[in-house]
Amino acid sequence: MAILSHDMTLDILRCLSVKDLLRFKCVSKFWCSWIDDPYFIKLHLSYSLKTNTNRSLIVRHCKYQFLSVNYDSPKITRRLKQPLGEQKKSIQILGSCNGLLAVEDENGRMLLWNPSTRKYQVLPSTEIEFSSPPIRYSRSTYCGFGYDPVSDDYKLVRIVQLLGANDEYFHSEAKVYSLRSNFWRRIKGFCFYFIFYRQLGFLANNVLHWMVFKTPESSSRNLVGFDLRSEEFSLVELPDFCIDENIYLNVKAMGGHLCLTSTYWELGDIVADVWIMKEYGVKESWVKLMSSTYPDLIPGSPSEVPLASSKNGDKVLFHLKFNRDKRDSLVWYDLGSKRIEKVGIRGVPIVYDVDLYVESLVPLNQKPPRVLERWIACVGKISFSIANLNGNKMAETLASAGMSRPCLFKAWW
Repeated sequence: MAILSHDMTLDILRCLSVKDLLRFKCVSKFWCSWIDDPYFIKLHLSYSLKTNTNRSLIVRHCKYQFLSVNYDSPKITRRLKQPLGEQKKSIQILGSCNGLLAVEDENGRMLLWNPSTRKYQVLPSTEIEFSSPPIRYSRSTYCGFGYDPVSDDYKLVRIVQLLGANDEYFHSEAKVYSLRSNFWRRIKGFCFYFIFYRQLGFLANNVLHWMVFKTPESSSRNLVGFDLRSEEFSLVELPDFCIDENIYLNVKAMGGHLCLTSTYWELGDIVADVWIMKEYGVKESWVKLMSSTYPDLIPGSPSEVPLASSKNGDKVLFHLKFNRDKRDSLVWYDLGSKRIEKVGIRGVPIVYDVDLYVESLVPLNQKPPRVLERWIACVGKISFSIANLNGNKMAETLASAGMSRPCLFKAWW
């Protein structure tokens, strides 16, 4: 029986599900260290993102129960245990990126959680203090979660905003958490007023986005972005139609692109449009993906929330909140025929929240040995046939390449 080459085996493993890979860690110590290696974890994640595979929906209902739904086969569901156990405490999802979820419990405790590996990490607590706040004020918290590929770091942004009862006081403070350093630090330059209560930031082009006003008194809406690399805020230009104050806007992210939903009245009908920014930061690249009037889709963002597009891009998956049947539902909207196809999920509740995430092996502050990177570095140095070497010569050559024979070949024989 022919033995598969290392490269061929690697190509096979990167295509597998996280569930299968976790099982294969039991094959040998070498396979275990290989699958845990940062190089392979990134390779597997990159393949999943590129091919739109290993995607799942995470459904939250009753504020504390979670279901994982296979994206390609929605009838396949499994119940997820809370990261802190089966406690009946409310948990809110603050963001999803590369298989990691940022969540917050009812006590204000924040965690990063990988539902696929069942690993989690409790974040250090952080408080934002305000100097001389008024006696009567409203306090709102806004978050966003994403990944910075330059520093290879996952970051969680938390913004706390205080507004006086009569708009006589307005102040915001922002902090960013770094998974790499496991530390919160204050960030400067946020001087905007949020439009929606507890608005979550959406990630596109490694930038988190929120809809804001420049001041509490302003009526002109703006889209602000927080660059996870530079950790600076800047405005992103909206399409010209957004100048109309009678249009209801909401920002999302879909397929790595900024996605804007707008709802407005036109000739007695309620119209819902979905816009996509094809080239990030270029105003002229805003393209209307679809336009729907009642009763094609239940009108009114956030009643209809675009989640994702199909692999070939001809359909959009929507989460309809409290539709005509007085229950939530998922539907595919065909952009060509404008037809709607309901998605049946077994065991789904009447009302729920849903997020899209990719199943991954991304660890939480774990530093496994870099077996694969060492092996790949050695491949270029080893340019001989193993069959032509005796044992001593092989050990000698491998040692010169910085590798021992058992480490490299144990799993294959």
